[in-house]
Amino acid sequence: MNCVRMGIVGLGNMGTLTANFIHAGDIENCVIGAVCDIREERLLYAKTHYTEVSEACIYTDYLEMLEKAPIDAVYIAVPHYLHPEVAIAAFAKGLHVITEKPEAVYTEAARRMNEAYDAAAARRPELRYAIMYNQRTNPYYQRIREISSSGRLGVLRRVIWNITNWYRTQAYYDSSDWRATWDGEGAGVLLNQSVHNLDLWQWMLGMPRRIRAFAYEGKYHDIQVEDDVTIYAEYACGATGVFMTSTGEYPGANRLEIQYDAGKIIYDGGLLRIWSLSESARSFSDRTEQPFSAPEISYEESEVPGMETAHRGIMTNFVNAILRSEPLIASGKEGIYALSLCNAALLSSWKDDWVSFAAGADCTDPLLSYEKEYKACLDRKISDTAGKRRGSEKKRTVFLDLAENASGGSLGSR
Repeated sequence: MNCVRMGIVGLGNMGTLTANFIHAGDIENCVIGAVCDIREERLLYAKTHYTEVSEACIYTDYLEMLEKAPIDAVYIAVPHYLHPEVAIAAFAKGLHVITEKPEAVYTEAARRMNEAYDAAAARRPELRYAIMYNQRTNPYYQRIREISSSGRLGVLRRVIWNITNWYRTQAYYDSSDWRATWDGEGAGVLLNQSVHNLDLWQWMLGMPRRIRAFAYEGKYHDIQVEDDVTIYAEYACGATGVFMTSTGEYPGANRLEIQYDAGKIIYDGGLLRIWSLSESARSFSDRTEQPFSAPEISYEESEVPGMETAHRGIMTNFVNAILRSEPLIASGKEGIYALSLCNAALLSSWKDDWVSFAAGADCTDPLLSYEKEYKACLDRKISDTAGKRRGSEKKRTVFLDLAENASGGSLGSR
């Protein structure tokens, strides 16, 4: 195989954006093989714009598409709750899968997706599964991850991430019925916007041991779900962390500060600033006889070469993984980690208590012991808000120009 034929399930905002990339030739060795959507106007759009796709390969039923279409892989861009059923069905057909974030709404569903992939990969080892964590292509976050993994600055001591530049208006939330609802979207800023940052947080620094969170629902908007969250985290190494996010603050911020025992990193969208100590602060403290002295320190600030290739980069990497066994930047199975942080933060806030994660760097389901409790709480949220959808008289389906209106440090959140 020298070209991947992509089946696109869902021609909403992200599905259309990605289909346009492929149609324009931005993704090498990839073509649109089939398209599926239930809305007549989106199918008409596909027929008009993607003329390389025969009318026979435009579907309203994704199961029919998986059964009949001449495709090698599936890109999933439907509402969050539908990600698992589409992915599991695609794996059963032996198809490669790339899903939009989040992997699912709750970890039990993500675990089923991962298990379905494992079963399919056991039959076909070359099968690939990826997730659209596009901010992993940002060279600054990649460099921070490299520094953290190397141990160059010592043991993690504290991390503070103020990521509030996800500002959204009421019109954004009113653009579609499923947005900002428990039964439609499954959560708010944590699941739809800051899931990118939660992924980066654990990708760069690892999963915390436990968290305590405060999530405020409808604080800045007339919506059901959370639009302002603060998370406090504790790590097994003794480090602590604070993660703050919101869609209601403008101007927002994106400032990441990481303190290690032998240095510090600050990144706020500009230069990467790094402080390095001659030895760890603790070892110097233990050996010095001077009450007000400090270790020698060096400072550097630099631009990291390259650029964030975002959605194009993740899709290109996925295609190359299929054709040339290139390592995935964002494995689909890793989607469960950010989702665990999201679910745990909401559960912690609802319970007004700590939530702990399963131990082990290779843990495949960090929130396993809380899955049933979280799902029960989510079901109650859905039941309690049934028939009480805020602003329902204003809701309408609107196609959003994500390329023009994205924020949060990356192109195109949904």
